[in-house]
Amino acid sequence: MAALYACTKCHQRFPFEALSQGQQLCKECRIAHPMVKCTYCRTEFQQESKTNTICKKCAQNVKLYGTPKPCQYCNIIAAFIGNKCQRCTNSEKKYGPPYSCEQCKQQCAFDRKDDRKKVDGKLLCWLCTLSYKRVLQKTREQRKHLSSSSRAGHQEKEQYSRLSAGSHFNSFSPDLALDSPGTDHFVIMAQLKEEVATLKKMLHQKDQMILEKEKKITELKADLQYQESQMRAKMNQMEKTHKEVTEQLQAKNRELLKQAAALSKGKKSEKSGAMTSP
Repeated sequence: MAALYACTKCHQRFPFEALSQGQQLCKECRIAHPMVKCTYCRTEFQQESKTNTICKKCAQNVKLYGTPKPCQYCNIIAAFIGNKCQRCTNSEKKYGPPYSCEQCKQQCAFDRKDDRKKVDGKLLCWLCTLSYKRVLQKTREQRKHLSSSSRAGHQEKEQYSRLSAGSHFNSFSPDLALDSPGTDHFVIMAQLKEEVATLKKMLHQKDQMILEKEKKITELKADLQYQESQMRAKMNQMEKTHKEVTEQLQAKNRELLKQAAALSKGKKSEKSGAMTSP
């Protein structure tokens, strides 16, 4: 009896070939918990639920530092502290300042000499490196598929050639299929698809940045209008209070003037009475 292995998620046992490579998940768990990209740092993680769109590390950073800003180098929205994401900060410390990426032309490619061997010596940023590796992987899978198809076709044609000696099918070679224009076309199409996907992500990130800035501007305008209305109300109140105090002082001054005039008139009457008395 063939050995059975446990799924790392549901812990049920399956044949080894039924489990995924790396994660060792069964088919049901792969469907229920697919690998998705984090909304912020763009790394792949196993989705626990449909609403879970950010990885555990970014979720923890959001709790500690709040919503991240776009990185000044790679433009990925993952700068929780300062203006750089942790990936670019670490790369800058290890490899020095960034260069222009040969693919997306952003100033965010670090010269990882060992990794450049894996992408045909190209100087690529992290996102473009992942895209390029996916293209290479798809190309290898396509070549493998073509090679298998070619071998099967070659065997059939050999059988046919035995029946039809001298037929031009004896010259068929599987190597020709591997170097056919269709393969190059597949590589170009895959690269273009990856470039379009990268550009769409960049456009989405920039749209998010614009929306965040517009939201911030709207909040600042609303705050400014509120402060202005408060200031106007305060000035109007001060002006009203000043007017009331001034009117009260003027009324009091008039009353004092009347009292002074009455006192002065009384003294004059006393003097004139004293002068006319025998």
